[in-house]
Amino acid sequence: MQVATSPLTTAPNRLTLWSALVSVYILWGSTYLFIHFMTERMPPLYMASMRYIVAGTLLYGYARFTGTKRATAIEWRSAGIVGILLLTVANGCLTLALQYIPTGVAALLGGLLPVFLLTLNWVTFARKRPTNLALAGLVVGLIGIYFLIKPDKLQGTGGIHANLIGASLVTFGNFAWAVGTLLAPRVSLPSGNLSSGIQMIVGGVVLLLISLCVEPVTPWSILDAPTKAIGSMIYLVIFGSIIGFSSYAWLARNATPQLLSTYAFVNPVVAMLLGVTFAGEVFSSQSLIGAVVALVGVILITLGRK
Repeated sequence: MQVATSPLTTAPNRLTLWSALVSVYILWGSTYLFIHFMTERMPPLYMASMRYIVAGTLLYGYARFTGTKRATAIEWRSAGIVGILLLTVANGCLTLALQYIPTGVAALLGGLLPVFLLTLNWVTFARKRPTNLALAGLVVGLIGIYFLIKPDKLQGTGGIHANLIGASLVTFGNFAWAVGTLLAPRVSLPSGNLSSGIQMIVGGVVLLLISLCVEPVTPWSILDAPTKAIGSMIYLVIFGSIIGFSSYAWLARNATPQLLSTYAFVNPVVAMLLGVTFAGEVFSSQSLIGAVVALVGVILITLGRK
């Protein structure tokens, strides 16, 4: 992220904008599966904290090594708050939710994010009404999500109670993520990778402290993690955190909320395809119809952005 104290006055480069979007679309769609792999035999909050501490340290070190000036105390505080909202709360909730519901269902529930993102931006942050076409795209997208996660789709091995816990965690995480996303351009943040690194370090450290209190781990439990968990964490560090999160952080500063929200409709399609291929999850004809409808919503929101 860049220092965000006032709205942008120039439009971002189109190629850079769409490169960042594709990165968030594809790479973040794959993170659901790899979070599942990472936490199959390891405590979820602990592994999530390790992922962000490692990625944040690498990003922060790279930024300082390449000459980015040291962040001020105010910038540390602002980036830390955003990091806690996005990573400690939102990603922590998602990681826990994947202990109760399949990866595809969790990604599909992430499609509720635009409801919070657009509504909060409308009534609280920018107080700016989305265009009619963007609102129509939101409705169409949510109809697609409905077909994907009708009540009968939420029945899994954990039973109704477990699925409700998982769905509630993802929903609360969506709210925290929307608040963090809309807050980012309105606070003073350091530039580029330094901001992302600080957010990950602070978010990861807070997650680690929570994990040490509620999970049977020590700071060195990573040494006992199986190879599959370590490999998945490395993938998440590189592609989910360093590349994917940095792209999202840049978009939060440079893209409109309408355009940014479209990733929540694309990620479920990617996650479901990967879930079918590698985790044995079911991708029914009803799910295919829902995915197509959701993508129509993406197109309408994109065309309707101001």
